[in-house]
Amino acid sequence: MEVRTRALEVLCLADPPAKAAAALALLAAARAGAPLDTGRVLTASTVLPGRPPRPVLVPPEQVPRRTPFTPEGRAALLHAVCHIEFNAINLALDAVWRFPGLPDAFYRDWLQVAGEEAQHFGLLRGHLQRLGHDYGDFEAHDGLWAMAEKTRDDLVARMALVPRTLEARGLDATPPMQAKLRRAGDLRAVEILDVILRDEVGHVAIGNRWYRWACAREGLDPLVHYPVLTARHGAPRLKGPFNLDARRAAGFEPDELAALG
Repeated sequence: MEVRTRALEVLCLADPPAKAAAALALLAAARAGAPLDTGRVLTASTVLPGRPPRPVLVPPEQVPRRTPFTPEGRAALLHAVCHIEFNAINLALDAVWRFPGLPDAFYRDWLQVAGEEAQHFGLLRGHLQRLGHDYGDFEAHDGLWAMAEKTRDDLVARMALVPRTLEARGLDATPPMQAKLRRAGDLRAVEILDVILRDEVGHVAIGNRWYRWACAREGLDPLVHYPVLTARHGAPRLKGPFNLDARRAAGFEPDELAALG
């Protein structure tokens, strides 16, 4: 089993639990010494990523607002996070297969991310099931994968705008969400989000590290080039409040934090 080829195969899987289990198995295989052909140029033979028929995907503005203070609202809120984690598996696997010719550490970093996102998905899905729901029960949007499509031919843009922009928003959003869930009495959800926040700091740090590496390879200034990329690809404008401690831990530089406004 060649690791990057298998990453593409796993990305094509449509069943969420099967995809999560396969991502974890691929990480274990890579750690056990499965071959990694960094130079192989791969081509997808189907539309990516593999998806289940549900959740129904709608434009972001059509996803209803969610409150954790009713059972249905709390399930819908946690479903939204579960959907993010499922998409994050796809995003990490896509980085592994799509970009050839990079250091081994790049692929191993994103395999680790895929495995941890699979664990997050499992935790959230299990909690949803305890609440009487399952993944797919609520509408969702496709903002994360849409940005992956926009940046599919540009490693610098992918690292800038997916992990360190869209996924980094989770660093800011998680503590306020936890506060609401705590008030709603869902302490298990708070515990799960503690795990996710801890791991996501590391994932954003990986994005920061490879964004800077890719900029250095191209002779680009990371701070100067970032707003160029956000404008080029229509990245959303980030709004506070920001979790500055988590962003510092994830490797954002003082000038980058100052630019948040």
